[in-house]
Amino acid sequence: MQRKLQPHPHARTFELRVYYEDTDFSGVVYHASYLRFLERGRTEFLRAIGLEHRAIFEQGERFFFAVRAMTLDFKKPALMDDLLIVETRIEAVGGASIGMAQRILRGDEVLVEAKVKIAVVGAGKAIRIPEQMRARLIDNSEAG
Repeated sequence: MQRKLQPHPHARTFELRVYYEDTDFSGVVYHASYLRFLERGRTEFLRAIGLEHRAIFEQGERFFFAVRAMTLDFKKPALMDDLLIVETRIEAVGGASIGMAQRILRGDEVLVEAKVKIAVVGAGKAIRIPEQMRARLIDNSEAG
């Protein structure tokens, strides 16, 4: 009997459907589409913990998040019309960076695993994460 895959206790999930525009000519998800799926997962993770991009900008904050490094492990292909889950969690919070782990799943099948390092950037250089934001990130991480 196969064990049901359990989400990580600190993970947030985001559901999405694969559309024709996400695929190549054969109905298989084009590799670059996974980057968009993962970006949406990270954005929804931040939204779920109360850190919405628009609210940050409207408060006059002068920083943004930039992907500094990413590794992807493609395990199985996603197909047109698949219903996918993007699972996102924080592994580490540094002074000016956030380490995240992500998975894209179809049911209990892991299709893609990703490790992402996000830099917090302002005025063209890395800056310290604002303390209130850092506390919220830590509270919603493995370190929290």
